[in-house]
This record gives sequence, structure tokens and C-alpha cells, in this order.
Amino acid sequence: MSASPADKCKLPHSFWQLVEGIGIPPSALLRQARLPAGLHLTGQFVSTAQYFSLMHALEALSRKPGIGIELMERADTSVHPPSSLAAFYARDYRDGLERLARFKRLCTPQLLNVSEADGVCTITADWVYATESEPAISVDVTFATLIELGRRSTGQLVRPRGVEYARHGPKARLYETYFGSPVRYGAPRNALILDCADLDRPFPGHNPELLEMLTPALGAALQELDAHAAIAAQVLVVLKRSLPSGRPDVSDVAQQLGMSERTLQRRITEEGTNFRDLLIEARKDLGRRLLSDAAVPVDEVAYLLGYQDATSFYRAFREWEGLSPSRWREQHFSGRPMPN
Repeated sequence: MSASPADKCKLPHSFWQLVEGIGIPPSALLRQARLPAGLHLTGQFVSTAQYFSLMHALEALSRKPGIGIELMERADTSVHPPSSLAAFYARDYRDGLERLARFKRLCTPQLLNVSEADGVCTITADWVYATESEPAISVDVTFATLIELGRRSTGQLVRPRGVEYARHGPKARLYETYFGSPVRYGAPRNALILDCADLDRPFPGHNPELLEMLTPALGAALQELDAHAAIAAQVLVVLKRSLPSGRPDVSDVAQQLGMSERTLQRRITEEGTNFRDLLIEARKDLGRRLLSDAAVPVDEVAYLLGYQDATSFYRAFREWEGLSPSRWREQHFSGRPMPN
């Protein structure tokens, strides 16, 4: 399990150039997102919540489906930060994806999960500090980045085996046109599914000399990140990922983190917390994220959080928030305050 980065998202200058390129002034985007007016000039980091606000603002101002895909199609590979640029000079598509997943942590708290089984490669992403569902445009940006990596670096029209969206719409034709494969909506997760055979495609632009310069520096930066990473943040990531498939216990989490149960318990205690409190925090965060999607029934949220029955979830949620899950959903997403 990789260490979790701090809650800092670096927005490169190229991002603001892309926004201007589609006719949206950075000042207007920041105003819509209710963020500091000069943020695009200072180059400062933003939190996950602020990044999500920017993405929602971009969706609102562009009024175009698939704007995230359009941005990545317009993006110039040469202006990618070193943490992403290294992927484009990899040996092959598999190597590129592994480098992107490994080094992406240096500029954003989004963790890419790349797994291969039975000839299929499945890629999902976790936002370590997210307390709401990832905006649709952000998911599109991630998927398009992965596809553009394969297409631009191999020089071939790489098509995924399938695309899964947790959202239920809008269902625009441009998605199937861009990906060249079936797109499923209302899935349990956001996932890009590739054929493992495509991962063996070589990158003609492979540059071992450049990688020899970039990799040590990026690796050193990762070591520094790992040295300062809190174990509690790593446990939260594992818990939020594992809850929908059952209630994970300490031994399950310890195994996924590659350490003994005793070591995990000791490190959690040293950080002033315990496994039970982390499980509650993970359920809170994931619960809020699931409830932000009106298409997910409250009873299903209870199941996805590992509760045996909805009553237990209702009771726990009322202790957390002071009101029922249904009232919380109305209060936060209807725009009308509701009484407790």
C-alpha cells in the first residue's frame, strides 16, 4: 500500500491555459468556485474540497458534456509535470501506467489502483481526503489521461475493453465515440477496464536516458513523502475501499498494508487513535459521499458501509450528524434547510 500524500493538489500553469483555451477566464472559474481570485497566479496548492469545487464550477460554466475529455485531448504532453511526464517516456503502456500511478502521488492525493487478472487490467482511483462523490468531470479527466497516455505514446488507437461510471448520466454519445467501447452507467464504481494485451504495446518514444535523470529524483521525493505519511490516513484509504465488499477487520487491513496486526495496532496507537475510531471515520466519509448521489437508496448506503441492517446505520448516522440520512441528504443537496 502506498503512503497517502498530504491534502494538496498542485494545479500547473498548463491547467489554467487549458481553461482559457475553452473560453473560460480563470478569474471567472475561481469566482464560480468561490476561491481566491489570484490563485491561478500564485501557483499555490488547493485541497481536495477546493479542487472538487473547481471541477463543479468548470462543469457549470462550460455547459458541455465531456468537457474533461476535451481538456485532455487539448493538453500538450510536453507541459505535464515531471511526475506525469515520466510515464510518457516509459518502455511500454504497462510501464507507463505503473509510473503514472507511482509518481502521481507527488502532486495530488488521488491514488491510482492498477490491477491485472485473467487478461483484464482494471484501474480505479481513490481520493484520500474526499468527503463527497468525485465530480464527473474529474473522473473524465483521469480516464482520458490514461487513454491519452496509451494512444499518444504507442501511436495507436488504444480502446478500453469497457468504461464504468458510478453516475447515472448524462449519457452523451461522445463518450462511446471517444473511448470506442461500451460505457456503463450506474456502476458500483468508476473504473477503466483495459485489455492486458494492450499493455504490452511498446512506446516508440521510450527515452531511458531521460528516465535515468527523472526517476531517482522522483523516487527520492516519494521516499520523503512516505517517511512523513501517517498510518491512519493509509488505514482510512483501505477501509473506504474495502467496506462495500464487507466489514474489514484489523487483520484484513494489516495484510493489505503489508505489516503484522500487532505492528499496525502499535502504529495506530502511537498516532493517538484506534482502529474503531478509524472505522467510524471511514464510514462517515464514505457515507457522506454515497449520500451525495441521490440515485443511491439509503438502505443500499447502509449495506455498502458494512452494516447488517438499515436500522443500525440510521442509529449510527444520527449520532454522527444529529439527523437521519434522508434529512441530511435533503439538507445538503436540495438547497433548502430542513429542521432536525
